[in-house]
Parts: sequence; structure tokens; C-alpha cells
Amino acid sequence: MTTLLDGYREHIVATHKQPLFLLLVGFIVSFVFIRFSVRMIRAQVRWWPGNVTPGGLHIHHMVFGLGFLLVGGIGVFATYGGHPWIDVFGLVFGIGCGLVLDEFALILHLDDVYWSEQGRKSVDAVIFGILFTALLLVGYVPLGVVPGEETRWGLITVISVNSLASVITLLKGKVWTGLLGIMVPGLSWIGAVRLARPSSPWARWRYADRPRRRARALRRERLLHRRADRARTWLFDLIAGAPDKVSANHPAAHRVAERMSARATAHLDAHAARALARRQARLADRRTAAAAAATSGGSGTHPGPAGGPAHGGSGGAPARTGRAQQSRRTVRAGRSRTHAVRPTGLERRPERHPHLRTRTRRMRR
Repeated sequence: MTTLLDGYREHIVATHKQPLFLLLVGFIVSFVFIRFSVRMIRAQVRWWPGNVTPGGLHIHHMVFGLGFLLVGGIGVFATYGGHPWIDVFGLVFGIGCGLVLDEFALILHLDDVYWSEQGRKSVDAVIFGILFTALLLVGYVPLGVVPGEETRWGLITVISVNSLASVITLLKGKVWTGLLGIMVPGLSWIGAVRLARPSSPWARWRYADRPRRRARALRRERLLHRRADRARTWLFDLIAGAPDKVSANHPAAHRVAERMSARATAHLDAHAARALARRQARLADRRTAAAAAATSGGSGTHPGPAGGPAHGGSGGAPARTGRAQQSRRTVRAGRSRTHAVRPTGLERRPERHPHLRTRTRRMRR
């Protein structure tokens, strides 16, 4: 016990970090307390007081957190940061941070998603806030610059490279590796070198024209990241409680269904547009082939036995021009392969059976 007190005086009090330490303590204690409270309310325990609902209005604990933030912030400026007020207001400010960030998902979505999958963003925000505060508490002054001492350029370089690696890791979709890499140099460097997750911004920017790398990222996502996600989900369920399963008549389910319906409609519209472009390209190919055949016939070439133009004479150039135009239209229409099209108007088509459908059925959405 004496060793702990001596270490506290040496590393916290003597370095003027006691207000930041109390802020971190208030942050963690308020988050643990409020999570315990809401889980007791959710379990409908009789001996635990329920929600604060004056007049039937449910007041979220985020409102109390804003009050603590205002008292702590304004109090520091009002007392000019003097002792012991700065320690008291640091603790009050930390309590407000824990209460507000615990409902970060509600602020982000402007909806009561506390016990849904979107509510997990609150846990991410709280853990990030705790890690950042702990980094400031146990680390050096930013960039290692201390007034009156020589600048440590080596330390500045390491911190700068580590910060860049952490940003790249976060862009690659590895949130926890990037956040932990802020405090543990070298961890984010590994995440910055390895493949990005398929749904990350880095994959959308860098893997669009690299199908092999994207395929490797998908395989790694299926094999490795799903296990890590299951472990993270288990840990979050242990800390914050498992989210509710959304029922079919829940408003959030209706919003998800509407988004899926809009995406399906857009896909069908794009499919119909591509089909129309292919149809128009085929018609244009037939007209071009017919015009090329007529031009070659008028320039002295004789039709072959199948009714098409024979090789020779000056009809080769128009035919090549027609094939080039056909290829360009095929590419524009989005077809992956070309089909041989006979010139129309030069031969009779075989008679169709009267019971066979001669026209294709129009697509209906």
C-alpha cells in the first residue's frame, strides 16, 4: 500500500496529472455504474429504482451527463483552474463524459437504439475515450516536447510514424488494432501493413481495380475476422448486455425493409436499362450489317450462295467498318460477348409454328 501511495505521489501528483487522473476515474466509474443501472432496469429487478420519468417523460442519462459537463467545464474557468477546485471539477467532468458517451449512438442516429446493434457504437466511443485519456495520463507531453528541455527528435519521429500507422489501420477497418496501437507502438504498424477489411474505405479506394487482393481480403474476412468479431461480440455482451432482437413490426425493421426495397428497385431499373441498351445495340448491328451488304453488292461484288456478300472486290472495307461499329456498340451496351447477326432483308426467315410465341414478354417490375 505504501508503494502504491509513493508511486501515486511521484507519477501523478508530482507531475500535475491529478485532475486528469480524477477525470479518468470519474469516466470509468460513471460508465460502469450506468451500465449496471440500465441492465438492472432491463431485467426488471424490484429492488432497483427504474427510469426517471417525471410526468411520463423518459429522461435519458445523457441529459444528466450534459449537466455534469457544463458544471465541470464552466467551474474550471470560473475558479481560474486553482486547487483544489480543478481536481473536483475534473472528477465532475469525467462523470459527464461517461454518461454522455454511453448514449453516443442515440446522439448519432437521433433514435432510441440503445439496445439494438447500432447501440454498440456507444461502447466503441466509451472505450476510445478511455484509451485516449489513459494515453494522455501515462504518456509524455504531446510529441515529447517539455518546456525547458531539449527536444527529443527521435521520440517525435516514433510518435509521428505511429500516429500515421494508426490512421491507416483505422481506414483499413481495423478499429481495435488502430485504437490499441495508439498506446502500444508497433501494433498499429502490423495492422497498417496487412490487408484491409473488404467493407473498409481503404478497400473501396485501393482494391477496386485489384480483384486478387480483394479476393484475398474476402477469404481472410471469412476465416479470421468472423472469429474475432464473435469474440468481440461476446465481450461487448458481457460489458453492455446483448442487444434486443428487432421484431417484424418495429419501426427500425420497417426502415431497413424500405432501404432494401429501394436498392432492389434501383437494381431492377439498372437491369432494365441494360436490357434496353442491348436490344438497341442488336437492332443497330442488323441495320449496319444490312447497309454494309447493300454497299458491297452495289460496288460490284456478288452475293454468295447463302445470300451474303462474297469476299473480294471493294466490299471488304465497309464490312470491316460495320464490324468495328458493331464492336463499339457491343462495348457500350455492356455485352460480354458478340453474336453473329445475319443481314436482314436479303433472305426470308423460316416460317414459325403458329403456336409459338414470336415476341418476347416485356419485363414488368
